[in-house]
Amino acid sequence: MANDLNAVELKYRKWIIILSIAIPLVVAILFGIKLKDFGIDVAPLTFLPPIYATVNGFTAVLLIAGVLAIKNGKRKLHENIMKTAIGCSVAFLLMYVAYHMTADSTKFGGEGTLKYLYYFILLTHIVLSIVVIPFVLITYVRALAQRFDKHKKLARITFPLWLYVAVTGVLVYLMISPYYV
Repeated sequence: MANDLNAVELKYRKWIIILSIAIPLVVAILFGIKLKDFGIDVAPLTFLPPIYATVNGFTAVLLIAGVLAIKNGKRKLHENIMKTAIGCSVAFLLMYVAYHMTADSTKFGGEGTLKYLYYFILLTHIVLSIVVIPFVLITYVRALAQRFDKHKKLARITFPLWLYVAVTGVLVYLMISPYYV
């Protein structure tokens, strides 16, 4: 495989591996840490969930706009849109962790079929949000390396995964928001 990688891809390979492992681990660890347990008196950042849900929705719109831009031959526009989508995903992650470090998790109060649907969406959202990290990073690096044939091939997998994560993030918020205290 190393023979198939160019210098740019090799340069970022280690970082892709590190980030693909570190991001989910750090989020999981920070998710379980409450600042109040360390004597840090911070009011719960309860205003964040609708904001980060909106950022997820905006990310979904950006992903679709990015695909449309490249299909219309607007490479620079596509590049800028995709960089913005990555930035939105990072912003989401920071707000999500900040919220969960200052507030207790909200329990879903729905019952019956709705409860099973919620947990199915939540579980697939969480799993695919982890899975998509290396896909996004490798797809981005292939564009940086100007390996557009390989970029395009992987983007066909990355796009629907990332779009699913963005859209289900909004759905999870909409389904649980009635139960926020």
